[in-house]
Amino acid sequence: MKFLDQAKVYIRSGAGGAGAVSFRREKFIEFGGPDGGNGGRGGDVIVECAEGLNTLIDFRYRQHFRAGTGVHGMGKNRTGADGEDVVLRVPEGTQIFEEDQETLIADLTEVGQRVVLLKGGNGGFGNAYFKTSSNQAPRRANPGQEGVEKGIWLRLKLIADAGLVGQPNAGKSTFLAAVTAAKPKIADYPFTTLHPNLGVVRIGEREFVLADIPGLIEGASEGVGIGDRFLGHIERCNVLVHLVDGTSEDLAHVYGAVRHELAAYADVLAEKPEIVVLNKVDALSPEEIADKVAALEQASGAEIRTISAATGAGVERVLYDVLAILDAEKAERAALEQQQAGEKWTP
Repeated sequence: MKFLDQAKVYIRSGAGGAGAVSFRREKFIEFGGPDGGNGGRGGDVIVECAEGLNTLIDFRYRQHFRAGTGVHGMGKNRTGADGEDVVLRVPEGTQIFEEDQETLIADLTEVGQRVVLLKGGNGGFGNAYFKTSSNQAPRRANPGQEGVEKGIWLRLKLIADAGLVGQPNAGKSTFLAAVTAAKPKIADYPFTTLHPNLGVVRIGEREFVLADIPGLIEGASEGVGIGDRFLGHIERCNVLVHLVDGTSEDLAHVYGAVRHELAAYADVLAEKPEIVVLNKVDALSPEEIADKVAALEQASGAEIRTISAATGAGVERVLYDVLAILDAEKAERAALEQQQAGEKWTP
């Protein structure tokens, strides 16, 4: 299935049905009076977070969504039926923006969440509604309220526990394929992944979701290459696994370039916990590994893990490091929530 993480759609709520002008005319009933019913309410436009979806590809082939119109009122005090709602089913992590792409309407992060984007128009009153002691036979009714129409943007940010970052050909797709059941494209020639991939890592009795985003090159924040449009997918990650190609000549420059692009996109990415990993050590001699680890430690100021995603050497240790950070983040959030609950408590 093709991956699509952004789409523009046009939505319109249903118009309300018109009220009816009608009078009761039956034999032997001299003063029947008005009996026009009210119009039905127009349908709403609703967005729902649905299970089993991981792309917005459905909105590539259909961009216009219109809710049903309310049925007009009828004689004998019959109220028209309400218009049918239209429901947009989106995956977890979808954000809804106004047409300016800046004003956030809703952020759907849990399956089952429903948000009403546009309410349908109210139905008009029939002439029976306007009957009073001084106006026994009103001959007017309200038209239904018009629906509302506008364009919105859907933007998907994948929900993952950990994210893989690095320059193209750092071995991110190979790493993802080695530790999950995902099947990203892997080849023996240089190329870059064109869309994010997700996989579930199972280690011991634990599991977590790992996201691989397309590689970042120098100038990505200014639109070079495929730019930084996919960095939004790791905004929700709790930890970043930064893969560095061990066969690169200047590791400090490679590492610094990716860190610069992360910081240029958003401060929140630059502040996330990071595990720095030197990949492709199977292609290096022990002396080269020692030199490159020292250079990378000096550039990053962090402890360097050495792995070979192709052979699996050192991969398990990195996964356990990710779990340790995830557990620490979870414990910190639990402590913060407990503290906030304690501050709100009153005897």
